[in-house]
Order: sequence, then C-alpha cells, then structure tokens
Amino acid sequence: QVQLVESGGGLVQAGGSLRLSCAASRNIFSILAMSWYRQAPGKQRELVARITGGGSTNYADFVKGRFTISRDNAKKTVYLQMNSLKPEDTGVYYCSDSRGSWGQGTQVTVSS
Repeated sequence: QVQLVESGGGLVQAGGSLRLSCAASRNIFSILAMSWYRQAPGKQRELVARITGGGSTNYADFVKGRFTISRDNAKKTVYLQMNSLKPEDTGVYYCSDSRGSWGQGTQVTVSS
C-alpha cells in the first residue's frame, strides 16, 4: 500500500521557519513528481510547490522567494522549507505524488 507521511508542522510566530517532510513508500519515488498543497479553513486546497523527478521546481506566486521544495531520492523524501512565514500561510499541508496518492496532512499555524 502506497503511503505518504507528512511531518514537521507546528505553531510558529510570523517571520519564523518550519521544514516539512514527506516520506514516501513507492519504489519508483525517484521518477515521480512530488507536490505540496495546502488548505486553509474554509478555502479550497491549493498547490504550493512542485518538484519533478529530475529536480525542476515551480512555486505558487504567494510563496516564491520564501519556500523551497527539495527531494532526497535515496531517502524517498520530499521537503518544504518555509521561511518568513505569514499568518496567511496557516493551514493543513499535504504532499501528493504524480500517481495521485496523498498524505494525511500536517497542520501549520502561524501566529501574528
């Protein structure tokens, strides 16, 4: 059974940093594109960042310059380094792979 397990969420003050991790179980992890999404209360889930198997990245405009997505194929893990956090970054962060699997999410709360 395919699993994606997120970790690293928590409560942080505005301007702070968090690093999210998503551990995957697929043996073909290295060729999959991996994405981070987030969902704020009462809002739709939105794409935050994506990284291809080859390491190409793209970001939502609202996180450019603040968040960095990366991957370690040997560990089958994708990361989201979040700096200069804002209260509007609060939400549940999910990772997803290009085969349609989703993790359970990790809560990020940024206080003002």
